Amino acid sequence: MTVSSTYKPKLVVILSRFPYPLEKGDKLRAYYQIKELSNDFSISLIAISKQKVSTESVEKLSLYCDTINVIKITNWSVFWNLSLSLLNNKPFQVGYFYSFQGHLKIKQLLKEIKPNYIYCQLIRVSEYVKNYHDCPKTIDYMDALSMGIERRVSKAPWYAKWLFRSEAKRLKVYERSIFDYFENKTIISDQDKEYISHPQKSKITCISNGIDSSFFEEQVYTAEFNLVFVGNLSYAPNIEAIEYISSQILSRNNQLSCLISGASPSSTVQKICKSNQQITLQGWVPDVRTSYCRGKIFIAPMMIGTGMQNKLLEAMALGIPCITTSLANNAINAIHGQSIYVANTSAEFLEAISLLSTNNELYQKLANEGKNFVLKNYNWQQATAVLKNVILSQG
Repeated sequence: MTVSSTYKPKLVVILSRFPYPLEKGDKLRAYYQIKELSNDFSISLIAISKQKVSTESVEKLSLYCDTINVIKITNWSVFWNLSLSLLNNKPFQVGYFYSFQGHLKIKQLLKEIKPNYIYCQLIRVSEYVKNYHDCPKTIDYMDALSMGIERRVSKAPWYAKWLFRSEAKRLKVYERSIFDYFENKTIISDQDKEYISHPQKSKITCISNGIDSSFFEEQVYTAEFNLVFVGNLSYAPNIEAIEYISSQILSRNNQLSCLISGASPSSTVQKICKSNQQITLQGWVPDVRTSYCRGKIFIAPMMIGTGMQNKLLEAMALGIPCITTSLANNAINAIHGQSIYVANTSAEFLEAISLLSTNNELYQKLANEGKNFVLKNYNWQQATAVLKNVILSQG
């Protein structure tokens, strides 16, 4: 499908997952970036996928992409490449998403497309094009994956700690080495940028996420729960946050109710929610705004992980006061007590919940200022305009 008859430079976008449906942060970022970049580029999308991609998902991306190719990875290729990672010291995350046959296919596609530029999201796909030198390449680290894994070491069971330590070290080395294969580098926040161990990390450009305009529309849903948490429910930092909500917050105030909503609830999440009568678990919904708006306060006790929590930006855009940790807020730079409430201990979370539940003036202040903060600072058009300039530069 041709987006425009006007000539546009050819941009190949390579992703580790197909960017629809929008149930994960990397998909959300890729989808909206592609949507905006399609105004200035003829986009050829290459997506790695272990799952079958639905016709609906392909149709959604066909609105913005001239060509779409899905590189299927199999259980066998995943097992084989994870085994090789034990010998070649590459990160397991890189090995998981690599396919030799897929690599050959991508080489052939690049010969046919003859792109002017290449854009890769996450170091997971960098092996496919790191030695391709016929056009400038941009790598989006997105998050500092090494720091995210390092933070999970203390939470891992004793028998898995060695694996997380090993992966954190491998990722740190790989993040540094892959830097020199790409002319341009981007990342989601200054906080993540500081975790990349390359001596020239100052050359990495920060490209924030944005919020779709639909989140600023007036909503008519009724808030049924005191608290709400929305996210990918198989993502380790979110699982950790849900466990914290249950054991450190709800257990200390049995009057509170909480909605947990999101895609792919892990067995751990299901167990936590089933054992706590104060929690209602809701899976993936077509319009995630309905989940946010069922809670009076959005709570995100993010203790591990990296990157930018779009869940906070979305809740704030909907006018829902948010309570989160310094770790999560450092990436978005909202002002404590003005547009967000920051808490780092269970006592601080409970105090913030009590204040927002009883002080309507403070509640409305955070609701209004949070919405204005996101409206002013997080816009897909503005963020992707910066990305466009990065892609077009020669490094």
